[in-house]
Amino acid sequence: MIHIGQFNTLRVVKQVEFGVYLDGGDRGEILLPRRYVPPTTQINESLNVFIYFDSDDCLIATTEQPKIQCGQCALLTVKDVNRVGAFMDWGLMKDLLVPYAEQHKPFEVGQKFVVTAYTDAHSGRILASSKLHRHLKETASHFKPLAPCQLLVFGKTDMGYKVVIDDHYLGLIFRDEAFKPLKYGQRLSGYIKGTRPDGKLDVLLQLPAGVGRDELSQKILAYMEAQGGVSLITDKSPPEDIYRLFNVSKANFKKALGSLLKQGKVSLSPTSVHLKT
Repeated sequence: MIHIGQFNTLRVVKQVEFGVYLDGGDRGEILLPRRYVPPTTQINESLNVFIYFDSDDCLIATTEQPKIQCGQCALLTVKDVNRVGAFMDWGLMKDLLVPYAEQHKPFEVGQKFVVTAYTDAHSGRILASSKLHRHLKETASHFKPLAPCQLLVFGKTDMGYKVVIDDHYLGLIFRDEAFKPLKYGQRLSGYIKGTRPDGKLDVLLQLPAGVGRDELSQKILAYMEAQGGVSLITDKSPPEDIYRLFNVSKANFKKALGSLLKQGKVSLSPTSVHLKT
């Protein structure tokens, strides 16, 4: 069984002048056009291909990497709008349709929106939606507190930032726990803070103070060793530079650096940190 809107490993069953045909099981043979066929491809060889519908609504394969697959979320740009909906650039020849009923507000050409891609249950077509609550889960009970996760920012409220968790769940980062401004469509790492009584998820951008500090200290030491024993990232560096390298707030970085100073593992100068040997 193939998975439409996702990558599949399929066997080459026929070579023709305009490409090769792949075994699509109960969906029949699927064409991989010549421009995507690796030059050394042979009959019975298995290829990893993305399966979607071409402009004639026929299944077709490609080795190109789309910006989103079914079951994923991404920030995409609107390329066109017509009577059936908006069409978004997802990196393939045929654009991705967002029907009007799946737009949380009217889309305009050039705008960017966080959407989720899915296979429509009635038509079987690959569609996208910015109404994430229709397709993603708003509650969960299996997450353990402080479990690591991947986040995608898709909104902002008075309480904080709305995020997609691991492509499948919706969560919230409270405003006072976001130690830096977050941007719409931004991807970042985080941690599950916990589950509310109603099952909704709260998320942290960093572990609570004291948790994981030894791990952060080791990251700092490893970074310094890779830089020849000297780091230009110090307790005076901009918070953005610290977060980019270590994925923590400036406050937590300073605490870990202070711990290394007390242990005599590093020394500070006005502009740099030095590893002691």
